[in-house]
Amino acid sequence: MLPALLESMRPKQWLKNGAVFAALVFDGQLLQAAPFLRTLAGFVLLCLLSSAVYLINDLADIDKDRQHPKKRLRPLPSGRLKKAPALAAAFVLPLAALPLSAALDWRFGVIALIYLVNNLAYSFWLKHVVLIDVLLVASGYVLRVGAGVVLIVVERFSPWLYLVITLGALFMGFGKRRGEMVLQNSNSGASRRVLEDYTLPFLDELINIVATATIMAYSLYTFSAPNLPENHTMMLTIPFVIYGIFRYLYLIHVKGEGGAPDELVLVDRPLQAAFLLWGLLAVAVLYLSP
Repeated sequence: MLPALLESMRPKQWLKNGAVFAALVFDGQLLQAAPFLRTLAGFVLLCLLSSAVYLINDLADIDKDRQHPKKRLRPLPSGRLKKAPALAAAFVLPLAALPLSAALDWRFGVIALIYLVNNLAYSFWLKHVVLIDVLLVASGYVLRVGAGVVLIVVERFSPWLYLVITLGALFMGFGKRRGEMVLQNSNSGASRRVLEDYTLPFLDELINIVATATIMAYSLYTFSAPNLPENHTMMLTIPFVIYGIFRYLYLIHVKGEGGAPDELVLVDRPLQAAFLLWGLLAVAVLYLSP
């Protein structure tokens, strides 16, 4: 039961909560023990809350997931995990995580509560509303970043990063919808209701708009944010961002891949290399530049 429960908690998706570390890294406090531990604690609490939402969502959609070509293999639809332990975990996780979040910092507690309500509203209602579904997912990333900001004493975190993360989240969100639509078109199983209001050309246009805006916003951040080195060396990271976005567009349009960006980065080596090199260079600029 425990392996099946852990699988239903989606540990692979915990990576998304890594956005809480943005303030720590880009404010130059990554190597400071106290801010790092506070941010790490916030990361763990957000993971518990997001896992509770995944469990609730799986419980609510168990019948529909049994008709889905991929989701039917999940622990709950397949029967590997019974409803009772999943329901107990979905109740206990937020019951423990919310008080601990408030104890860590009352502002973080408020954001954690909004984060939970945001996800529940998405799971039970707003995921069926065209465009709002992806906008709500993007707001979750902004909340994660804001949660990281309140956990430390921020001195040099640039507001530009809120815009970059929002656009990047929209890019991933529309990319995920596109991947789901490709899967729907190649299978006869059930799909998301909201996909009836999307088309592939419409999603491709939205992806192109958001991709362009992401590149522009990130480029503006690299030379206009006040906390960066005056020699503008952060601009050296722009090519890796451009390549990563172009690589994703190449995979979906030329190679016919249907996955979301956060899924393809787990299997595509060039995307992984671009992400790793961007991260290493960005950290070097922030922490090693005079």
